[in-house]
Amino acid sequence: MKRVALFVPLVVFAILTLFLLKGLERDPTELPSALVGESFPIFTLPSLGDEQRLLTERDLGSRVVLVNVWATWCFACRIEHPMLNQLAAQGVNIIGLNYKDQNDKALQWLEQKGNPYLFNIVDANGILGFDLGVTGAPETYLVDASGTIRYRRVGVVDQRIWDEEIKDLYQQLIGEAD
Repeated sequence: MKRVALFVPLVVFAILTLFLLKGLERDPTELPSALVGESFPIFTLPSLGDEQRLLTERDLGSRVVLVNVWATWCFACRIEHPMLNQLAAQGVNIIGLNYKDQNDKALQWLEQKGNPYLFNIVDANGILGFDLGVTGAPETYLVDASGTIRYRRVGVVDQRIWDEEIKDLYQQLIGEAD
């Protein structure tokens, strides 16, 4: 019995080693989304700059859009914003989700840095962000013309990310919508 007890730590060590080695194979930047393949969540929230106007998921329309989660307090959003302006200038449909921010600061940001968004949804309390599974800003969702989330990006969308991860799928979905 004493000899068996001597091997218990060795067995536990071997099992832990296997689990840790398996974890090394995973991409730590990959955050799977349960919503990819699902409909965009139902919501009713105000429009930035016109808080009397309430927006819903139907306002996404029957078009392919990027829904970009952003905020003025988000440092990475400052890095991403020029790329969003560039994409909008190329005709990419982008809808903003202003996340847990102050409306006056958000409006000032758009005035100073340019406004790539068709419109902005105000999510001051993070309700829609919670429903989307937002972990922070920036995050970007690619939504097809039927309102289904087809892709999620956590972090900055720059030229490399656009070219390697989003552009082809966006163009494919545009083609399917036509």
